[in-house]
Amino acid sequence: MGNRRRFQTTGICVPRLHYMVDVSNVVEQIARDYVENGEYFTINRARQFGKTTTMEQLCVRLKRDYIVLPISFEAADDCFVSLYAFARGLTNKVEVALEENEVPEEAADIWREPISVELPLDSLNRKITRFCRACKRPVVLTVDEVDKSADNQIFLSFLGLLREKYLAQAAGRDRSFRSVILAGVYDIKNLKLKFRSGEEPKYNSPWNIAADFTVDMSFSREGIAGMLSEYEKDCHTGMDVEGIADLIYSYTKGYPYLVSYVCKCVDEKIAGSEEFPAPGAAWTKNGILAAVRQLVKGPNMLYDDMVKHVEEYPELHGMLGNILFGGQDYPYHEYDRSVSIGKMFGFIVNRNGSVAVANRIFESQLYDYFLAEETRENDLQREGQPEKCQFIHNGRLDMDLVMRKFYEYYTSLYSKEDEKFVEKYGRKIFLMYLRPIINGVGNYYVEDQSRTRLRSDIVVDYGGEQYIIECKSWRGEAYHQRGMEQLGDYLEAYGARKGYLLSFDFSKKKKAGIKEAAWGGKRILEIVV
Repeated sequence: MGNRRRFQTTGICVPRLHYMVDVSNVVEQIARDYVENGEYFTINRARQFGKTTTMEQLCVRLKRDYIVLPISFEAADDCFVSLYAFARGLTNKVEVALEENEVPEEAADIWREPISVELPLDSLNRKITRFCRACKRPVVLTVDEVDKSADNQIFLSFLGLLREKYLAQAAGRDRSFRSVILAGVYDIKNLKLKFRSGEEPKYNSPWNIAADFTVDMSFSREGIAGMLSEYEKDCHTGMDVEGIADLIYSYTKGYPYLVSYVCKCVDEKIAGSEEFPAPGAAWTKNGILAAVRQLVKGPNMLYDDMVKHVEEYPELHGMLGNILFGGQDYPYHEYDRSVSIGKMFGFIVNRNGSVAVANRIFESQLYDYFLAEETRENDLQREGQPEKCQFIHNGRLDMDLVMRKFYEYYTSLYSKEDEKFVEKYGRKIFLMYLRPIINGVGNYYVEDQSRTRLRSDIVVDYGGEQYIIECKSWRGEAYHQRGMEQLGDYLEAYGARKGYLLSFDFSKKKKAGIKEAAWGGKRILEIVV
């Protein structure tokens, strides 16, 4: 690779070392709408959402107009043994930051004055006031990795001090930091805390002065295309920059870590592989899908984090399972605990007033997680699973045979099961059957706009080809005709000549079987079970 830049997925991104999406518009918006207005706020976003990189670039931008004091509480446990230790530790961290700023010597001397052992917070309070008065420019304090100490009473006492000074400064009675920026996963303003065993959990944060942070930090299609253009200038792969950027966005919805991972995977693992020997072959739709498959299967820190939190919060587990497999609609209400948790960790978003999984990659990972969980617990599902090799011929998936064998599989195992159970979990039964067939080579996702209790459209990617399968419950002939029309529209949108309709019929006059028909110039194989 020589000395050219690389894609970065761990730690901070540095422009001279890494290919990066241009976030200057985000930085300018934060500077303009928050710092210039004297706001105190928290940049709370999910893990690996680019917070630290954004904070670093924000500090560079703010130094044009402010004295900026960037500190972090990473690996700072010794600062939280007492109020004095905290005040002294904070003083030391800021003193290091002062070396990177043009600070009047008078102000620097004030900051170096010792902290009172008897009244450490009062001493820190006076130090901040005198320091800010002595500085010729407004002062901004930024605190990264604030989650490390957010449940500590000593840190909350410090936030209480900042709140008191913020209000006094607004009233003209004090001088303090122009703006304070905290960065972490949790919203400190609404942090749920439990200090001692036996106490009831409670919301208790003095950070209620903070402004709501609403800046969109996800990467846009245009931003991804700009990063790929920089890469293309160096590597000359011949990729369709706009098309590849659009494909990456369609799977990631701009989640920074996922975007960077896909690009890094194509650059360092897919290109040069047996399947994609040349970079030009890797930076194609098939190369991107190969990277997506690697990302979905893991292991990676973000997936590990997702599994941990889904298992940690049963209400989140239940909601996600009902959305994915039951097509249940949940109104997006931020004060609902499961919604608040899912949003905080970046798993869900507000889509037209309803809860939706944030992106296709998270969705695929959650499907894999839930299906693996179900397979471990479901003895019936493990029976009669056909051999994978019969469905693959010269690297191509025989989807006709997959569907025909599913008819046999379902009929032998589930035809006598409780109808309400099968109606609720029919989609899960099919995906549990499909998963081991395409596992490791193919991938699948469910089109979000079609995921309801009655129907869903499953898109399977395998070997560079896409297969469209509509799953639905039988609700009469008129509903069946609409299902055929909807499937035909999807086939047209995907440029596919053939599609598959899987109907779960629980009527007394059920006509189970397999038939093939023409519809609007397309071929549709219908399976009725």
